Amino acid sequence: MRMEILVIGDTHVPDRAEEIPKNIRRYIESRSFDAVVSTGDLTGREILEYLQSLGSELHVVQGNMDWLPLPEHEILELPTNPPTRCGVIHGDQVYPRGNVRQLYMIAQDLGVRVLISGHTHKPSTKLFQGVLLLNPGSATGAPSGAGAPAAPSFIVLRVESECFEVRLFTLENDVLRTRTLRIPLERLGVKA
Repeated sequence: MRMEILVIGDTHVPDRAEEIPKNIRRYIESRSFDAVVSTGDLTGREILEYLQSLGSELHVVQGNMDWLPLPEHEILELPTNPPTRCGVIHGDQVYPRGNVRQLYMIAQDLGVRVLISGHTHKPSTKLFQGVLLLNPGSATGAPSGAGAPAAPSFIVLRVESECFEVRLFTLENDVLRTRTLRIPLERLGVKA
């Protein structure tokens, strides 16, 4: 069974950005996602409602700037053979921001092989000691509390029976660019 998940975060609308850029909205609205995952820091109910319209399932965690009553973490079962557990956190639990070893330890504590986090506003895809660490960056390019704005970005995660396809999208000079990474499940220690 295939599954396509939109992974998005740190929009900060309306406090640090007016909206998700038009070219990103155009792309994500043209797709049909099985699920939408947000790493938090929506900072507005309108973004929550917008994300609800994009997929049949919505998984959102609370960011350090959110006032909405959202969970601290979520666990998803991804339809691989056998199923793969995926955790979602905001990422403000980690200092310094985005520390790979600390993210790995959180993944271990949650019992997941994939951990999606945000907070850094910088996208990243890392395979660390058999754990896939994904960070979609900021969908608006909003500046983080620790620095300058980055290019707006998001991830589309395609789950296939024997691998994950991670497509990282960045908006550079109004052009949506993509980088694709295919990860066989055996690299995560998942054996059919």
